[in-house]
Amino acid sequence: MWTTLSRGAAVCGALLVVAAVGPAAAQADLAADGLRVRIDQRGQVTSLSDPVTPREYLAPGQPAPLVSIKVRGTLEPPASLAWDARAGVATMRFAAAGVRVRVRAIRKPTHIVFEIVGVDPAGAVDAVVWGPYPTTIRETVGEIVGVVRDAEYAIGLQVLNIKTLGGALLNDEGSDPSRSSVALALPWGSVLQAYALDRSRPRIVGGWNGQFPNMPVEPMPGETVVGSAIALFGCPAGRALERIGAIEVAEGLPHPIVDGEWVKTWRDLGRSYLIAAFTEETADELLAFTKRANLMSLYHPGPFASWGHYALDAKAFPNGNAGMRRIVERARAQDIRIGVHTLTNFINTDDPYVTPRPDPRLARTGSSVLTAGIDASATAIPVAAPEYFANEKANWLRTVVIGEELVRYRAVSASAPWMLLDCQRGAFGTRASSHAKGASVGKLLDHPYRVFFPTIGMQDEIAIRLAGFFNDTGVSHMDFDGHEGGLAAGQGDYGLERFAKAFFDNLKIPVLNGTSTSEPFYWHINSYCNWGEPWYGGFRESMQEYRIQNQALFARNFVPHMLGWYKLTATTSLTEMEWMLARAAGYSAGFAMSTTLAELRQNPDTGTLLDAIREWETARRRGAFSAVQRERLKDANLEFHLEPLGAGTWVLHPFHASPRFVHERIERQPGEPAASTWSLVNPDEAQPLQFRVQVTGSAGSASRLVLEVDASAAIEFAVELQAGEALVVDGTPVARAYDSKGRQKGTVTVGGAIPRLASGAHTVRFDCAFSGGIPPRVDVTFRTRGAGELVRSR
Repeated sequence: MWTTLSRGAAVCGALLVVAAVGPAAAQADLAADGLRVRIDQRGQVTSLSDPVTPREYLAPGQPAPLVSIKVRGTLEPPASLAWDARAGVATMRFAAAGVRVRVRAIRKPTHIVFEIVGVDPAGAVDAVVWGPYPTTIRETVGEIVGVVRDAEYAIGLQVLNIKTLGGALLNDEGSDPSRSSVALALPWGSVLQAYALDRSRPRIVGGWNGQFPNMPVEPMPGETVVGSAIALFGCPAGRALERIGAIEVAEGLPHPIVDGEWVKTWRDLGRSYLIAAFTEETADELLAFTKRANLMSLYHPGPFASWGHYALDAKAFPNGNAGMRRIVERARAQDIRIGVHTLTNFINTDDPYVTPRPDPRLARTGSSVLTAGIDASATAIPVAAPEYFANEKANWLRTVVIGEELVRYRAVSASAPWMLLDCQRGAFGTRASSHAKGASVGKLLDHPYRVFFPTIGMQDEIAIRLAGFFNDTGVSHMDFDGHEGGLAAGQGDYGLERFAKAFFDNLKIPVLNGTSTSEPFYWHINSYCNWGEPWYGGFRESMQEYRIQNQALFARNFVPHMLGWYKLTATTSLTEMEWMLARAAGYSAGFAMSTTLAELRQNPDTGTLLDAIREWETARRRGAFSAVQRERLKDANLEFHLEPLGAGTWVLHPFHASPRFVHERIERQPGEPAASTWSLVNPDEAQPLQFRVQVTGSAGSASRLVLEVDASAAIEFAVELQAGEALVVDGTPVARAYDSKGRQKGTVTVGGAIPRLASGAHTVRFDCAFSGGIPPRVDVTFRTRGAGELVRSR
């Protein structure tokens, strides 16, 4: 996927086109289409410019070392650089450490590659840092993708292998708890940065971002900083994504192709999907629901018997992979994908990696030794040191491994002699055994999900095993949920990158994939990020602010807009669904709709809800909404209804909200009415009355709600609403009650016919009974459906 060069840039078949500056060839001047880089005799980058304009983008007054090194905890910039123009190699001297580092520069048509090809003396460097390279651009900073851009121009840094981690070197583990920092905004502009660690020697790290202090990490022979490589590029801002695609092809980076198209520009990128557990017997019914909503995938939230070996649950899939393969074929015939949820490298305690014999490659936070022999019945186990066992910061399963036995313990003795107390022998189906003095006692690394984790080599095995499942079944959609589990091996973010690459390299079919986190190299493999969970409240309350904040992150990083997971229950209403669908249309975002077959069967409005999803999503994906409409659709305070007309046209109806009316308990004379009377105007055509009652306050409740319109039409509700709860009347005879988290808690039959609200002015009378020492307040908001706007596919 080569990009056609423009603006008179020369294309050369040779890989190296460089110029020497100065009689001693101490400086380098390199240019590719769109970017010119100059490096001086001190090893400092002195120019990052557009060779055509020629506008300078290097931020003045900031250090810009091509490479720095870290030795014995100290980061050192280069003292000098000697440039061999014929070989295209810069030799940098680091005076304090007595180290020389050789960097090869290769000019490609679309970018410049820098690669470390030698360190002298060998093994003298703990880490190398590329940059940071300071730029004057800060309008849009893609912290994951490594691209900074303004309205006209983009500069980017791409890591070219997994040993090169994009971002700042924050710790000896090599992990960054943020989304990423390969590009970072600063007051004067931005920086681009990357680094690599020498992993060939034993190390002690603060594992998993410091949760596991002094964690020993086994060496990875040959995995030094030599070979670490980056690409720098510049181009018009509007062509940055295209340029990254060209770099992927040129450098052999992951470049997923789906339906003959690069996944980053694929026509179905960011398309919504249905999450629901299915079996070999129920798959067809759920496929019919998926088809009716015209969603991309039917995605199983947990089809596996356990994480680790990732064998299918035999109860749901008695024919194993063959049964799943037949479901995939039936789905493919309907243009539907089948997806499954994974937990990356998490290992269940009932997985064969754990029981009946624990795999010796399970990750440990550290170890000690037995100070005396023990028999198979001992419940107090003597250890030489308590450090790893007494870690209360991160110790959920309290499990150690001794030989082929797992042992759980309640606590560690408060003083020497150190003992693991109240031990459960032969835990998780292993066999209790005798163990001799001096035997190793390893503390297994665990997690709140009550799982264990692999070391780096075992992790490769799990990734390859998982890829084999997709190859064998044809399942083509998944998530690396728990992707942060790659930190368990103590290798930092390298572990995350390595798992994704091992999985990708062993695939024989394209597999769309999301993730729980983000990494610069994995960006090339990733299809989407769908962050936002439905478990904490209703459509409006469950992480909604977080979901919206993510949209800016996605835009900065060329990631498709997604709003996360929402939950369709047996009581979900069209009002709730269209509230979410309007937000999705406003942000041009996909989503996942999580549900169950039972809930779909039980909800009387399931067909209406699926039809609404189909129409909103079709209109969104066909570009039917104008920029002005999308801005309104983003507003969480506004509601809409979309009515299909056929042939790619719809009518978008806005809802108009009244002012908020307030009803409070007020002391009156005996017999004096306590009701509130309000003036309400319907600006739209005649329609059934719709309103929302919200009980606000810290305690108390409101009950026996009565609402009367124009002193004639009264409706009553036999319901008690606690502080924080709400009642919604949507013009139908059934009202819906919601808890303080926005989750529907039940329905209420309306006492009386729903009044029809004519256009114009009305008088509304409202009353209720209050309870509680400090009674709550009741807020009432009315809504009316406005005239429609015609929208068409584009």
